Amino acid sequence: QLVESGGGSVQAGGSLRLSCAASGLPVSRCCMGWFRQAPGKEREGVAAIDKFGSATYTYSVMGRFTISKDNVENTLYLQMNSLKPEDTAMYYCAADFYNLQLARSYNYWGQGTQVTVS
Repeated sequence: QLVESGGGSVQAGGSLRLSCAASGLPVSRCCMGWFRQAPGKEREGVAAIDKFGSATYTYSVMGRFTISKDNVENTLYLQMNSLKPEDTAMYYCAADFYNLQLARSYNYWGQGTQVTVS
C-alpha cells in the first residue's frame, strides 16, 4: 500500500514536500516514482529513483524537484521548489520491482495528493 501526503495550495515560487509511506513494499528493493496528472491531460512521470538511489527527472522539473527515499522509514519523498502554476496536478506515488523509471506501467499506485500552484 502506498499513501501520499504533503500536497496543498501554494503560491508560485513556493515549495512543498510530498511523502509516500509504503507498507508491504520495501522501498529498498523497488524502483519508486512520482507521477502527476492535470485535468484533461495524460499522467506523466515526474521523477523516479531506483533501488540503488539513482534518480531520473522529467525535463520540466530538473533543478527544481528532488526525489529521495528513506529505506528505514520505508518512505519516498519529493521536494518541490520554485513551483509554477503548470505544476498544478494530482501527484501519485508508484512502485515496482522492475526499474521502470518514468514509464507508466508501475504495478503499485497510491491514491494521490493534490498540488495547486497559483
